[in-house]
Amino acid sequence: MENIISLKNIIVEFEDGDRILKNISLDIKDKEFVTFLGPSGCGKTTTLRIIAGFLEPTSGDVLFDGHRINGVPPHKRNVNTVFQRYALFPHLNVYENIAFGLRVKNVPEKEILSRVGEMLELVNLKGFEKRSIHRLSGGQQQRVAIARALVNRPKVLLLDEPLGALDLKLRKEMQIELRRIQQELELTFVYVTHDQEEALTMSDSIVVMNSGSIQQIGTPTDIYNEPINAFVADFIGESNIINGSMPEDCVVEFAGRCFECVDKGFTPGKTVDVVIRPEDVKVIPAEKAKLTGIVESVVFKGVHYEMIVDGVDHKWIIHSTKAEPAGSMIGMAFDPYDIHIMNKTSEVEE
Repeated sequence: MENIISLKNIIVEFEDGDRILKNISLDIKDKEFVTFLGPSGCGKTTTLRIIAGFLEPTSGDVLFDGHRINGVPPHKRNVNTVFQRYALFPHLNVYENIAFGLRVKNVPEKEILSRVGEMLELVNLKGFEKRSIHRLSGGQQQRVAIARALVNRPKVLLLDEPLGALDLKLRKEMQIELRRIQQELELTFVYVTHDQEEALTMSDSIVVMNSGSIQQIGTPTDIYNEPINAFVADFIGESNIINGSMPEDCVVEFAGRCFECVDKGFTPGKTVDVVIRPEDVKVIPAEKAKLTGIVESVVFKGVHYEMIVDGVDHKWIIHSTKAEPAGSMIGMAFDPYDIHIMNKTSEVEE
């Protein structure tokens, strides 16, 4: 797939010199579902606004289909945006809300009827044409906002936390719906969220951001299984992150013990972050383990138990289908490929 959007060395800073985006570069492929993921204030919405044309970068280039579009106003870019607040017109019914952009462009009435009908069917709102906006649920209002954005046939749809106002059950349903719509129309979707589950559920590619910089770009599987640093590991799901060192290739030392791992290429003795996912920690008899700890608490999470275990210089999180009673001594074990070694986050950012 060819790149439809490219950001080249984008910097955004305030007049006082405070940088919101720190020289980021990114390629977004045609027909791809890309998610910008990160905590509040990391720069993901600013990046979206740069693509939309609502904000101009202090320096750097924005390319669309290989052409530089710096300075091109939003209405002349082949993109549309859906915001968290849907900004629907309360005095117009569903049909007229969706048709609004076409009327502004003086599209013939017969074509408006056809295109609005297509959109109503796409977002499962056929039969709601005359319904007042006030009589729609939050999920239905969001579908109208999506239909209104898509009826203009943009090549790229930008979505800025559009599910944030919905309840959990509806949010999960709409995640599936958005993915279906994107695949059915074969459009590029660029999505902003701080919700890791949303990103993992819907995306072809995830861009993890923090403090105005891109930390990692990859598929959901790559981001979850092979985080590049402790920040990504901790932000995408839960992780045990322990200080360690690499005495030699494929050997890591932490908690006073040495363990086999599959990582190499580190300077001997280098301090590193050791990341182990809670579901990868195996509970074994204490007498057979290199690492032991006391179970502090046990919480049932529906599909597993979450245990907090007080070990050597670290509180371990363990997810297991079998619970050990609080106060008991347990052993902990993990396979070499479940131990992820990475540079300290501060070193990566530098």
